[in-house]
Amino acid sequence: MMQTLNSKAWQNVFSCVPNWIEKAEFTRTGEIVVQINQHSIIPFFTFIRDHSALQMKVLIDVTAVDFPTREKRFEVVYNLLSTQYNTRLRVKVQIDEISTIPSIEKIYSTAGWFEREVWDLMGIFFSNHSDLRRILTDYGFEGHPLRKDFPLSGYIEVRFDESEKRVISEPVEMTQDFRYFEFANPWRSSGNLSN
Repeated sequence: MMQTLNSKAWQNVFSCVPNWIEKAEFTRTGEIVVQINQHSIIPFFTFIRDHSALQMKVLIDVTAVDFPTREKRFEVVYNLLSTQYNTRLRVKVQIDEISTIPSIEKIYSTAGWFEREVWDLMGIFFSNHSDLRRILTDYGFEGHPLRKDFPLSGYIEVRFDESEKRVISEPVEMTQDFRYFEFANPWRSSGNLSN
């Protein structure tokens, strides 16, 4: 039978490293969410992997969320699993647009692919990563498509030209001008005031 950690046990363990943790939350659904500062990433992840009461040996994924109105625009989210205690942990790190975040690839080998995906789609740079390059978009792609300020239509259009028998990249041309909508009445654009 597997052991599980309750919130009191988590609080005892996290009291060992109070300077690394900015906020810890224990939800009603049993999730443990911890927010740490970006300068304590390497020691914190080493601690939760190696501590005998935690044993967070499996990094499930790394992702990021974009909050353009915040001073620290991005929130990098790490989801971990302890198979020893059948427990999950979510770790969040807030970071601004120009700062770098240390790679945890040396602690969790699976982080390599996840960090490449976050770099490609969100533009968050992971320092000391062994192979940080695009993974889902083309090498010549400009921008990061999961940022909220990235246009839905993109910047370039890629199509196969039958007459030239090759793939052509060209700037996006919209057949219709972008319209701003009045949200009080979404069926009528603000530029067209007629009924």
